[in-house]
Amino acid sequence: MQPEQIVYVIDDDDAVRQSLEFMLKTAGIQVCGFESAKVFLEKLSQIKSGCIITDVRMPEITGIDLLRHVKESGTDVPVIVITGHGDVSLAVEAMKLGAVDFIEKPFNDDLLLSSVRSALNKGTDTARRMAAVSDIHDKLAGLSNRERQVLDGLVVGKANKAIAFDLGISPRTVEIYRANLMTKMAANSLSDLVRMAIMAGILNSSGR
Repeated sequence: MQPEQIVYVIDDDDAVRQSLEFMLKTAGIQVCGFESAKVFLEKLSQIKSGCIITDVRMPEITGIDLLRHVKESGTDVPVIVITGHGDVSLAVEAMKLGAVDFIEKPFNDDLLLSSVRSALNKGTDTARRMAAVSDIHDKLAGLSNRERQVLDGLVVGKANKAIAFDLGISPRTVEIYRANLMTKMAANSLSDLVRMAIMAGILNSSGR
């Protein structure tokens, strides 16, 4: 008998947490909310399946700290991180610590539900993941040298201006390369690019 699949929502913002709970329940997904990572971690040893959704910026124990605790505990429960605008570097750190996805606020309900369902199905799609990694490598091979340089800057959280300075080109030119590589990689967002970079092994704990 499969263990119960529950989504654990952790956010100190009551309105955001309750909104997420309502959305998930409406989609027919069981959900349990926590107002802090501290309260959630008291229950962590009892959790063997499901999925965790956590905000990055929280008092006392942050989403990053939470991920470290989950990783150190050996709990094999996928974690989705929700970030505010400008938290790309934190989101990258979260994915290095094992987060399966990060979603930027304001998030699209369908995108989040898709990510949750994918996380709940984790462990049943190894072959699909291998095919996805192969596809990412094929797309990377289709990038020009400059597009790849821009990609490398983006996935470590650099802004367009910083990438432009590093490469000695204008921010406008970076925007053009960024648009081109987003199209070639079939990425809808920066989080897509970061996910692909980690899956392909071009972004790791060393930051590259």
